Amino acid sequence: MSFIIEGDGGSRGNPGVAASGTVVCAENGQILAEIGRFLGETTNNVAEYTSVIEGLKWTLLKDPVASVHFKMDSKLVVEQLSSRWKIKDEKLRALAKEATELYRGRKITFEWVPREQNKRADAIANEAMDLLTSFSR
Repeated sequence: MSFIIEGDGGSRGNPGVAASGTVVCAENGQILAEIGRFLGETTNNVAEYTSVIEGLKWTLLKDPVASVHFKMDSKLVVEQLSSRWKIKDEKLRALAKEATELYRGRKITFEWVPREQNKRADAIANEAMDLLTSFSR
């Protein structure tokens, strides 16, 4: 089995009120889950990483050996988790470590997509920021 995850994070101010949005899809594009995580006040990069972690946690519960393909508009997260860029920020390094522990032993790929192609995950992040709460559906 394999999953496609659309992930996004945002903050209103940087740092500011922040949330992540994660859309988990089956290979055929069917939406399986939408996860919004309200994060309080933090940076957009922390929110972006959180979307990866939330997606990985969800897929681990459903199929711990499934491959996962991430589509994100954060060049920073895509390049850092693909091991092409160094992670200098301590907070991001800790989040990257958490993510890599969640995908160890699984086939995981990351793809940068333009913001216009990431609207579903962006909408989930904005909904969590508007509601000031986390949700899964």
